[in-house]
Amino acid sequence: MDGKSDVKVVPKPWGHEIIWAHTELYVGKVLHIKAGQALSVQYHNQKDETIHLLRGEMTYRVDFKDGRGLVEVPFAVGESYRNTPGVIHQMEAVTDCDVLEASTPHLDDVVRLTDRYGREGTSAP
Repeated sequence: MDGKSDVKVVPKPWGHEIIWAHTELYVGKVLHIKAGQALSVQYHNQKDETIHLLRGEMTYRVDFKDGRGLVEVPFAVGESYRNTPGVIHQMEAVTDCDVLEASTPHLDDVVRLTDRYGREGTSAP
């Protein structure tokens, strides 16, 4: 339906996410990651996402499946990175960060390989 959309703030152990768009075709989020905090080492089975570093400094890690494991990827304010399904990745904030995320609407499609907050495993739908 056209018009104003509900905005949802979801508390996370690493900060919070603001879901500002959620349709059957796409989701738009702002991830606010507190300095020193990290998202899980994770991948998605269906979710296709692109992130954009809006503010702050973060360490971005990706597994290129070449035997090196997680590799730090230089990631500066104003840059974007796409994760297709199956790509193992992780974000860790050096300073407070705001990250834009545009993705397919598979919000519960997260497979956490490791997580410093004890949330390993697959998100429940």
